[in-house]
Amino acid sequence: MNEINSAKRLKYAVAEKAEGQKILQVKSAEAEAEAKYLSGVGVAKQRKAIVDGLRTSIVDFSGGVKGASSKDVMDLLLLTQYFDCIRDVGSAKHCKTTFVPSGNMGAGMRNDLLVADAAKLS
Repeated sequence: MNEINSAKRLKYAVAEKAEGQKILQVKSAEAEAEAKYLSGVGVAKQRKAIVDGLRTSIVDFSGGVKGASSKDVMDLLLLTQYFDCIRDVGSAKHCKTTFVPSGNMGAGMRNDLLVADAAKLS
């Protein structure tokens, strides 16, 4: 009789342990889903803040400089962002990136890079 009771308790303990592990996995998955959702919300808010800042910059610049159109301001902002990107890439020690311009000048530079790389291999 003692063995029967012991077997029942052991069976119950195994079932409870499995149920506990199931609850842990479900809660872990729910937490991961919530973290990804909140990360997405954060990225969306960041992008909205960037757009709001750009809009304010365009309005302020257009109002402050006579004859400046919204396109002129956007071109200036894009150029500034491009130079910031180049500066950040150039200052990173681990970064090995080469920007090749597009168009006719870019094709010549690309060919020069390929020739230099081929010369390095031989």
